[in-house]
Parts: sequence; structure tokens; C-alpha cells
Amino acid sequence: MAEVVEPYAEALMSVAQAHNLAEPFGNDMRELLNLLENSPELRDFLASPLIAAENKKAVLEQIVSGVNPLMVNFLRLLVDRRRILFLEGIAKQYLALLRKLNQAVLAEVTSAVALSEEQQNAVREKVMAMTGARSVDLDLKTDPDLIGGVIIKVGSQIVDASLRGQLRRISLRLS
Repeated sequence: MAEVVEPYAEALMSVAQAHNLAEPFGNDMRELLNLLENSPELRDFLASPLIAAENKKAVLEQIVSGVNPLMVNFLRLLVDRRRILFLEGIAKQYLALLRKLNQAVLAEVTSAVALSEEQQNAVREKVMAMTGARSVDLDLKTDPDLIGGVIIKVGSQIVDASLRGQLRRISLRLS
């Protein structure tokens, strides 16, 4: 999959930088990712080989109305080349390239309950101090099994400040 995803994401980044649209394209990709993650029907529709390319283009054009024409052309190209099923991977790779360009990092944050804006900012500051990054994108998830606290994953680093993790460490010490 990487051999398909990376060249398309890099090509899109190249076009974005040439037209000074790296950030707007990043916003478009975030919105598309959100749509794909929240709509299995859309994901299945785009991936289906039984649906005509023109129908896929028509649906995509309705979804992204108001988006830069270069982005619309990119999506059409993905449909024409039968690569639209890789859109989610391409979007994630594009956002990774954008973070690298902006000297930002992605922190996957899992918490027992949804974090407030203030808590999210505290996590961002902690991650910036940990990594030296200029900015931090948060990928927030909730997992009630944590009981309390958070788990923060940045690249290969993991900070487990969850109650479940603390209980596990105590039980290891006792045994």
C-alpha cells in the first residue's frame, strides 16, 4: 500500500507547495478523512469496482464543492487511475508530510473520558516539551477501560499515565 500511497501524497504536496496551498489542502484532507471515518457507506461506495468512475466523480464533486479546483482534479485523477480506494491512506500520508514540513508531530492520545480544551492544550505543551516540535496535532480517542488518566503515543514513545497502567505496574511489583 505504501508504494501507492506515498507517491500520490508526495505529488499532491508538490502541487500544494507550488501554489502555496499546503495548509488549505491539509484542511481538505482532514475533512475527507473525517468523512471517510464516519461514513462506511462512502468508503464502500468509493472502493466498489462495480460503480462507474463517473458516478464516483459526481459524488466526490458534491462532497468537496467549494474546495480548490486543484484538489478536485486530484480526486478525479485518483478515480480515473482506480486509486480512490487509497484516499484514506493518501490523506494520512499527506498530513504526515505536512507535519514534517511544519516541524509538527502527531500525538495519539487515549483517555478514559473526552478531554476538555484546557486538557488538550496541556497535552500539547507536554508533547512539545518532550519532542521539541513547534506544534502538535492530536488524534483523540476515548477508552473507558483506562479508568482514568491518559496514554500519549508520539512515534515510538509512549507515556502511560492511565489508572489501568498504574494498577498494572503495582501488580507487577507485588508479584
